[in-house]
Amino acid sequence: MKKILLAVATCSVIVCAVCNNRTVSDKRFNITGTVTVPERLAEMAQADNNSCAIIVKNEADVPVAIKRVVNPKFPLNFVLGEEDLLTGTVEGNLKMEVQINSHGQLGLIKQGDIFGAHEEMIQPNSKDVLVSADKTMGRVQLTHNVKGNFFRTAAR
Repeated sequence: MKKILLAVATCSVIVCAVCNNRTVSDKRFNITGTVTVPERLAEMAQADNNSCAIIVKNEADVPVAIKRVVNPKFPLNFVLGEEDLLTGTVEGNLKMEVQINSHGQLGLIKQGDIFGAHEEMIQPNSKDVLVSADKTMGRVQLTHNVKGNFFRTAAR
């Protein structure tokens, strides 16, 4: 009985060592960071049914990883891992972008969407990446002081 338990324990240690070694060497993609939104856009960014998409692209602007968060609260801490990859291999410099919208379509910026990007290139194992979503295709609003028809007033 002791020999069987010893053999099982030895096998489990070997399997754990192989799995641990494989995880460390295969951990080729792990990016952590924070998405921030300026105060002027915070209410619009945190509206119900919004989604925040964190997009990692290679140097040719091809998406290699995407993480989507529904109903985000900012500042938003994120971790992109291998489960978020769209491709089998990730090499070289990467770009990181963020899109916040309520329509769910990535790559299509519509009125009311908020977006931004990290200023510099990152690596597949970057830590503490700060992405500011500080641009918007804002909603068109009339100024509060306009009386009557603006075009009729301007034509005089």
